[in-house]
Amino acid sequence: MIETKIQETTPVIWVVDDDASIRWVLDAALEDRDYIVRSFDSPLTALQNMHEPPTVVISDVRMPEMDGLTFMEAVHEINPSIPVIIMTAHTDLDTAVKSFQSKAFDYLPKPFEIEDALALIDRAVRRQLSGGKSGTRKKRTTKQPLNIIGSAPTMQEVFRILGRVSQVDVTVLINGETGTGKELVAKALHELSRRADQPFVAINSAAIPRELLESELFGHEKGSFTGAHTQRIGRFEEANGGTLFLDEIGDMPVDLQTRLLRVLNDGTFYRVGGKLPIKTDVRVVAATHRNMEEMVRQGKFREDLLYRFNVIRIKVPALRERRDDIPALLSYYLSEEAKQYNLDEKTLSKEVEAYLSTLPWPGNVRQLRSVCTWLTIMAPDKEVHMDDLPLELQGGSSATQLQTTEQDDWLTPLRLWAEKFLYSGKDGLHTEAEGMFERVLIEEAMKASLNHRQKAARLMGWGRNTLTRKTQALGMDD
Repeated sequence: MIETKIQETTPVIWVVDDDASIRWVLDAALEDRDYIVRSFDSPLTALQNMHEPPTVVISDVRMPEMDGLTFMEAVHEINPSIPVIIMTAHTDLDTAVKSFQSKAFDYLPKPFEIEDALALIDRAVRRQLSGGKSGTRKKRTTKQPLNIIGSAPTMQEVFRILGRVSQVDVTVLINGETGTGKELVAKALHELSRRADQPFVAINSAAIPRELLESELFGHEKGSFTGAHTQRIGRFEEANGGTLFLDEIGDMPVDLQTRLLRVLNDGTFYRVGGKLPIKTDVRVVAATHRNMEEMVRQGKFREDLLYRFNVIRIKVPALRERRDDIPALLSYYLSEEAKQYNLDEKTLSKEVEAYLSTLPWPGNVRQLRSVCTWLTIMAPDKEVHMDDLPLELQGGSSATQLQTTEQDDWLTPLRLWAEKFLYSGKDGLHTEAEGMFERVLIEEAMKASLNHRQKAARLMGWGRNTLTRKTQALGMDD
C-alpha cells in the first residue's frame, strides 16, 4: 500500500537511451530529486510498460530498434499529454524542427550540462502536474528546410531556437558577424513556417541610398517626387502573406525607423505620396552585425523599435566559435562548387584540413566558401596540399594571415590546445600551460636582447633574480 501511494504522488521519469552512460548519468543526477526514475535501453521495452505511464519521458533520437521521434509519436498515441524531451548527439536543423513539429516538449542536444537537463525535466514535471497542454503543431509536408550545416554547441542552440519559433508568427532579430549566414537562417525560418508558400522578400538597408530606402520599403505614388513616373509597390506589399527580411537593420536611418515601428505595431502604412492606408500581413525578420544596445545608447537606433525586433534573438556564431564544423563545411562547399562549375570534386589532405580549421576566418562562412571556389578551379590535382592554397593562406605567410584579423588572435590556438589537453583526460591544465607560456616569452625576450639577461629581465617586467629563478625551474639554463 505504501509503494502504491508513492507511485501515485511521486513523478515518474523515464530515461530511454541505448547508451548506458547517459542512462547512468541521468539516473544519478535525478537521485536527489523527489522522482522515481525508470531507465530503458530500448523504446520497444518502454512502450510495453505504458500501462504504468510516466510523468515525463526523456529520449534519445538515434536508437537501433526505433528512432526517438517515432517512439514519441507512439507515446502520444497512447497519452498525448505526456511531455517528451528529445536528446540527440547528431544535431542538425531537420532533427530539431521535426522534434518540435512532432510535439516534443523541448530539444536537448548532446553533450549537455547536467544542470540544464535537470532544469528542463523539472519544468516538464511542473507543466504536467499543473495540467498544462502542449500546443498543437501540424506536421509540414511542403518545402524542406534549408541545409544549414553545424554540430558545434553554438549551432545546436541556433537549431533549437529555429525549431521552437519557426511555426510561431513572431518577430525575430538575427545577430552575427558578416558572412556567418544570417540570411540563410532567415530563409530557414520562412521555409519552416506556415508562410512557406508565400513570398520571401529580402532588402539590405545598408546597400540602398538613404533617399531611396523609404520608397523601396513602402512604395510610392506616381508624381510623389521627381522621377516617380509610375506607381510602385514596396517590399512590404511584395511580401504580403510571407516574410520580409530586413538585413543590416542597424544601418536604417532614424526617421525611417519611426515609420517601420508604426507598421510593426498595426500592420498599416502609406506609400510615399499616398493618402490611403495599406494593410499588410508580413512576418518581419531582421538581421544586423552591429551591437544594437550600443546603438540605442548612442541615439542611432530607437529603443522601442529594438524592443519590437528583440522578441526572439538568434545569435549566429562566428566560424572561429564553431571550429568543429569547419571540416564538414569545407567538404560540403567543395562538393557544391564542383557541381556548379562542372569540375572534379577536390578533397583536402589531412594536413590542409587541420590547418584550415585553425585559421581565424574573419569573413566567416562566406570567406570559407570563396576559398573552396578558388581551390575547385585552381588546385591542379584532385587532392589539395598545402602548396595548393592561395598565397594569403599558406603557412609561410603568417604575417599576411594575421592581417586579416583586427588583432593577433593568439588566444584561438591556445583555446584549441586547452580543449585537446582536457579531452585527453589529463589534469593540471594551468600548470602545464603556465610552463609552456613562460618558456616561450623568455625565449623571445632572450632573443630580442641578444641573450643579455639583464635586458631580457627588463623586457619581461621582472628583476634579474626572478628571470634566473624561472629559467632554472624550467630547465632552460642547461
